[in-house]
Amino acid sequence: MSTLHFASALLPSGWADDVQVVVTDHTITKVTAGVAPSPHDERHKLAIPGITSLHSHAFQRGMAGLAETRGNSADTFWTWRETMYRFALEMTPEDTEAVATLLYAEMLEQGFTRVGEFHYLHHDHDGAPYTNPAEMAARIARAAEITGIGLTLLPSFYAHSSFGGAAPHAGQRRFICSIDQFAKLIDATRMAVRKLPGANIGIAPHSLRAVTPDELAAILPLAEAGPVHIHAAEQVKEVEECVAWSGRRPVEWLLEHAAVDQRWCLIHATHMTETETAALASNGAVAGLCPVTEASLGDGIFPACEFLEARGRFGIGTDSNVLVGVADELRQLEYGQRLKRRERNVLSGGPGISTGRTLFDAALTGGAQATVQPVVGIQPGARADIVTLDTTHPSLAGRRGDAILDGWIFAAGSGAVACVWAGGNKVVEGGRHRLRQKARDAFNATVRRLVA
Repeated sequence: MSTLHFASALLPSGWADDVQVVVTDHTITKVTAGVAPSPHDERHKLAIPGITSLHSHAFQRGMAGLAETRGNSADTFWTWRETMYRFALEMTPEDTEAVATLLYAEMLEQGFTRVGEFHYLHHDHDGAPYTNPAEMAARIARAAEITGIGLTLLPSFYAHSSFGGAAPHAGQRRFICSIDQFAKLIDATRMAVRKLPGANIGIAPHSLRAVTPDELAAILPLAEAGPVHIHAAEQVKEVEECVAWSGRRPVEWLLEHAAVDQRWCLIHATHMTETETAALASNGAVAGLCPVTEASLGDGIFPACEFLEARGRFGIGTDSNVLVGVADELRQLEYGQRLKRRERNVLSGGPGISTGRTLFDAALTGGAQATVQPVVGIQPGARADIVTLDTTHPSLAGRRGDAILDGWIFAAGSGAVACVWAGGNKVVEGGRHRLRQKARDAFNATVRRLVA
């Protein structure tokens, strides 16, 4: 058991002063506000809950910044994807672990305390399964274990190159599974995470491009009580091809033909009609937004105003991991809406309401739902995922309450996170993860070889 004391903390009921938090076996067991610190408390100024990056492709951290040279034709998501395939084909299990370890350390340093890892790099270089079908998944689990980040591992089912069951191409060979192979992969993945505190698994049918309706129906039971994540409507070309195949847009098709419920997370959902937006919002599934990646890839801008007005739920993810940070994703989400509407504080929810607080609260609850975490935040029963912010940071100095969140998200940049507890273990102190240098050295050695 350990006890922490915060001069101010963001609780589910709002900001509170003089908050003592008791942590036992990775879990918050008691929270008391309005009490003086005891002699044995570890004392800090200000605490907020850690939140989830609900969508990550860890291996892509290794290629961040490597696709920024224009080709002979217009660069799009589809040309970027070819660079990604070439990089993925080179990585060994050891490479995957090294890249994921640095990434997860960076996530923790930036305030993410759980990751939803949408994992599709499954097989050996030639496309043959490893002796252990979950060899690559076990490397992800190992990276989570040594860094301390909470893990929701989402093995991805990927069978086709395009709609209607088109044959996969060679660049996708490390991703491709039959239904039987995927079932074995799921079983092996459960074994890989069974001893990891707080870990859970779900499934991730990659997209309607990569999964036929019959395959989707066959794999859904493998999720059991876990989450179901799927890419949907990220690109205009994807929407057009889906309509040509089925007569329906991707989100429209899923809501009509799949048992989409609150366990589901539709990643991106960028290109929706007003009808789709309202239907997804009322359905209760989570929209998994990755604003930095969506900007990087030129995907488009999610209809956030309309979605939130319809009481839709969203969380944030880091996707390609070209830039990692809670504040970065939330700021990009709001700034995209500002550029689209030519207004400020678009997503605040109303007069006098902090935009930062609105965004943070929504991402906290949406990320928890998308990873099936029934209790979240600084309260009894929740995993002890706590972040302290440096109140001496120039963009936080003199602020209280919601102004702290506004300062962090919109002004602080890097260096505002002070300490992080993940599952009750203090893994970041003074803004540095305990494995930062070791993780960087291993990452750098890996990437130097991969890009040589």
